[in-house]
Amino acid sequence: MQALDSARDISTPEGCNLTLRLAGPVVRSRALFIDAAIRALILIVASQILAFTGQLGPGLFILLTFGLEWFYPILFEVFSRGATPGKKLCQLVVLHDDGTPVEWGASFVRNTLRALDFLPLLYGVGLITMLIGNGFQRLGDLAAGTVVVYRDDPEAPVALAVSFTDVSSPVALKLDEQRALIDFVRRSSSLTEERAEELALLAGPLVEGLPAAAARRRLLGLGQHLIGQTR
Repeated sequence: MQALDSARDISTPEGCNLTLRLAGPVVRSRALFIDAAIRALILIVASQILAFTGQLGPGLFILLTFGLEWFYPILFEVFSRGATPGKKLCQLVVLHDDGTPVEWGASFVRNTLRALDFLPLLYGVGLITMLIGNGFQRLGDLAAGTVVVYRDDPEAPVALAVSFTDVSSPVALKLDEQRALIDFVRRSSSLTEERAEELALLAGPLVEGLPAAAARRRLLGLGQHLIGQTR
């Protein structure tokens, strides 16, 4: 049996380590209850309004109920950075199990399979699956390759004592590569120069042909530029 919450370490191709704090069943149940209450409130208000639409009312109410049940979580997860209102209030977010933001396909799969997770009553299958696995993943998460984790507030940028002028990148940087550079800057104060230079040499085309010290300076300059500290 696992603890109520756990953690998962992920190594990115850029050599950075990410720690995802996995959310257990208690906090996820709280988020689920909040979202259910929000949907119920919407339906109550809608029923009062639709009462004035005559014979169209019942049909529109059924369509609204269907839409809230199946599209409410998908739309919020995709367009609201992986979190429904309930998850936001509980500081939770849905991610791919490699730490990247959830996308349409994965969100659709994990939410469609809620019907199986709900069986036989009150998410019994989903709860059992979460407790016997190693990532608190219900069936929908396992099929979609997703996890629910705590959303950590962004760290304040680390002010560097030195301003670096080498802020031009020889190649276009993808989003995950930009995040890796920012993480390198934030961790730089806790690294020895030797370790920082060793990590810098893993950056491939960004530091090609540069000695270790110059590679470190280039990465710090690029990362400093990304977080808006270039002076």
